[in-house]
Amino acid sequence: MDKLVIEGGKPLSGTIVIQGAKNAALPILAASMLVEGKVTIDHVPKLLDIDVMLNILRELGCRAEHNEETVLLDTSSAHSSHVPEALMRQMRSSIFLMGPLLARFGEVTIYQPGGCAIGERKIDLHLRGLMALGAQIQEEGSRISCFAKRLKGAEVHLDFPSVGATENIMMAAVLADGFTTITNAAREPEIQDLQRFLCSMGAKIIGAGTDTITIEGVEKLSPSRYQVIPDRIVTGTVMVAAAATRGQVTLQNTNPSHLTSLIHVLRRAGVQITVDGDIIKVGCASRPKAIDRIVTSPYPAFPTDLQSQVMVLLALADGVSVMKETIFEGRFKHVDELSRMGSDIRVDLNAAVVRGVSRLYGATVEATDLRAGAALVIAGLAAQGRTVVEQVHHIDRGYDRIETMFTRLGARISRLSPLP
Repeated sequence: MDKLVIEGGKPLSGTIVIQGAKNAALPILAASMLVEGKVTIDHVPKLLDIDVMLNILRELGCRAEHNEETVLLDTSSAHSSHVPEALMRQMRSSIFLMGPLLARFGEVTIYQPGGCAIGERKIDLHLRGLMALGAQIQEEGSRISCFAKRLKGAEVHLDFPSVGATENIMMAAVLADGFTTITNAAREPEIQDLQRFLCSMGAKIIGAGTDTITIEGVEKLSPSRYQVIPDRIVTGTVMVAAAATRGQVTLQNTNPSHLTSLIHVLRRAGVQITVDGDIIKVGCASRPKAIDRIVTSPYPAFPTDLQSQVMVLLALADGVSVMKETIFEGRFKHVDELSRMGSDIRVDLNAAVVRGVSRLYGATVEATDLRAGAALVIAGLAAQGRTVVEQVHHIDRGYDRIETMFTRLGARISRLSPLP
């Protein structure tokens, strides 16, 4: 397994261009299965999760190429609606294929998906939503089969504003008969991006970004070319890293409106942030201040995917902070690893009490999931001495060569690969 070796204690400095959003690209790639023909998706980052999705599409019969930041898909040769179990276990986002394959082929077979071990992540809302549209569901162990000769529009209420369920129902409903209304829908920017992509192919959808989405089914869609939005979580990760290392960083190709809650938190911590169009400048010349309470909640509130990164900043802050996690019960696994580096963090159920220390120290730590891994990289960049981050494959699921990204900002970070 690859490792990252970091010589910490150097402030980040310079300019960086933010990659395309993984969490927007994955459902958009899945949605391409709704159309027969050639689809071009621009600004798609090179990530392990993207590779898995493209491999699944190839297994289904599509032709797929990923050149630089552009994915070229030809879905006209797709012949299967059976997603291989081995590939599904590699990535939770493979669940996005349920809706498109069911809508196109009238049937789909999937398996319980894999992904980061950050807590219970059931797919009940996905299945209930598809059943509301007329699908029949058969479950045998981890195998799930869905059938529907023709989906029909319906009113679908989500008990929780699940991003994945909202997107799956949207994709299935675009080819259903009549109107579908999703209430208590998730409001994330990635859902808005999916709506724009589907509409570029001829779908009729309004309301993404609000808690009510309305879809009028159409007979068929047409191929299109589309560009994915910037990755707000990668943007936030770099912003926090700049602050934690007391650096000065300029981020280009961002969407600051997607990061309102993070910007508010960082400013409360004393970080200087200026916004000019799609450019964000971050600076932090002195020790950050503690924040009495941060609570993760669905968008537009503070995102769970930035909780672990911000906790590193709070671990270096002056005073005591409290971080409450309300989305995933298994999302504090990075706390034990940060403790190896000298942090003072105590976890009580879903709340972490963070007593800031003046400095962190390099250590050998393990990335337990994608965002925890990013947090440990930030900690290593800010720490005194050498940090080794193991299990880097988790980080590679969401960051396009994270060591290259931070090297461009002056960090002393390199990747060690095992000998063949």
